Amino acid sequence: MARILITSAIPYINGIKHLGNLVGSQLPADLYARYQRARGNEVMFLCATDEHGTPAELAAAKAGQPVAEYCAAMHKTQSALAEGFRLSFDHFGRSSSPQNHKLTQYFAGRLADNGLIEEVSERQVYSHADGRFLPDRYIEGTCPNCGYDKARGDQCENCTKQLDPTDLIDPRSAISGSTDLEVRETKHLYLRQSALKDDLDAWISSKTDWPVLTTSIAKKWLHDGDGLQDRGITRDLDWGVPVKRGEADWPGMEGKVFYVWFDAPIEYIAASAEWAEANGKTEVDWERWWRTDKGADDVRYVQFMGKDNVPFHTLSFPATIKGSGDPWKLVDYIKSFNYLNYDGGQFSTSQGRGVFMDQALDILPSDYWRWWLLSHAPENSDSEFTWENFQTSVNKDLADVLGNFVSRITKFCRSKFGEEVPAGGTYGDREEALIAALETRVAAYQDHMDAIEIRKAAAELRAIWVLGNEYLQDAAPWAQFKTDPEAAAAVVRLALNLIGLYAALSAPFIPDASAKLTEAMALGDSPWPEDVRKALDRMQPGHAFTVPEVLFAKIADEDREDWQARFSGVRD
Repeated sequence: MARILITSAIPYINGIKHLGNLVGSQLPADLYARYQRARGNEVMFLCATDEHGTPAELAAAKAGQPVAEYCAAMHKTQSALAEGFRLSFDHFGRSSSPQNHKLTQYFAGRLADNGLIEEVSERQVYSHADGRFLPDRYIEGTCPNCGYDKARGDQCENCTKQLDPTDLIDPRSAISGSTDLEVRETKHLYLRQSALKDDLDAWISSKTDWPVLTTSIAKKWLHDGDGLQDRGITRDLDWGVPVKRGEADWPGMEGKVFYVWFDAPIEYIAASAEWAEANGKTEVDWERWWRTDKGADDVRYVQFMGKDNVPFHTLSFPATIKGSGDPWKLVDYIKSFNYLNYDGGQFSTSQGRGVFMDQALDILPSDYWRWWLLSHAPENSDSEFTWENFQTSVNKDLADVLGNFVSRITKFCRSKFGEEVPAGGTYGDREEALIAALETRVAAYQDHMDAIEIRKAAAELRAIWVLGNEYLQDAAPWAQFKTDPEAAAAVVRLALNLIGLYAALSAPFIPDASAKLTEAMALGDSPWPEDVRKALDRMQPGHAFTVPEVLFAKIADEDREDWQARFSGVRD
């Protein structure tokens, strides 16, 4: 049994996330976690809300709530939505937790002990209109590298170049839009990433199995321009992890907090400590996942994230881990994703454009969304959500292929043999050919899932569903029944067992539908079909079942048109 540690990029606390955010990290991570559990492996699947920084403060101010109160409420909201999408986290934590405060301060102390923290006097932008220092990401302007006019003070999202606020042309406050800005002197702590450049470069170069998207972004940050830069890890804010050197105060850093991108990845580790406390476990129970001197040397650690998060997970967080000098577990594989666009444009929270997680669940069950998002995951390039494509995929893949197969065979069996697996007949060449094809397809499906090739895995799963329909159409038990009821019974028996096989194989993608099929077939559970032939012999003659309700309802044209208009962002 393997041990698999899985983390999804943690979402910001400042609002409900859209479907592009979901498919860029949490959903594919859940797919992989469910698959690994089904194969009998021990899994620790962690995520959390990212609660510090200016985004949280501004969102709380907009909501008219104290920031701590806002974050607590929004954590509950995001947790409920995660459950709605059946995200099977072992723990969904909070970066504001005491465990993360302690670990963040610990790492800062260790980095300082090893000479990797430098105190820097710098000139930081102060907004008179806002009455505050502006964090880098809340200063906007024109990128000096590519000319994009909405570049942030920390990074241009268009060309991904790392920036300082003073690099921007025509800077303005992203909060108020004011250009009444002043540069003032202040002191901050910097992580000396440049001192670890060669170590990080060698480590990334050793990851020959990583997606090209992941390594290309990391290498770009390492080598383009002036190469890997030292990075500020503190900010002048009220909300966050107070700057301390371990448990000791840090002279000169009073009133400052750690930068959100320093403490947020550390929450991956802290989330496991939160899990231990919440479940009556000990420090040993979570450290065995994270410290190689406590048993984590046999753990495979896989991270999931959108491409905009790659630099921090390939460089800054590993620099923190390596720089500490402690035997913490480093990531083994980073699965990164491109962007999901929306119907000819981009998702936009401010414009109400696109489908957000709560809205999605209001109109359709989670399996509909899970299937489309995963089967169209933006792995190799950006992909686009369109309502026409969504309707077609749901109607053809889920309703016509899987749902129709289940409905046809269960209803036919009920009408001719009753609601139990019929006896009689034997399998012949047609059945042997089907089993052989299934064995090949299942093996390919597993290979794609092992490699985290999500679109290929979805295509293979659909092909497995199609095999059942083709078999049923070719065998035509409704015609056979008229002349040879026993031959028809053998076809029905195999087809009913196919439903159990489909339930097991489909569970990582569409867990609710899988559970309905397992219950209808009275199987108790759906173990992974390590042996396809045995799986197809699980329900013996006399095994009772019930005909399930419609598994997937088709999306009507009028519904598609209504939703397309509703989520277009167009205001009356």
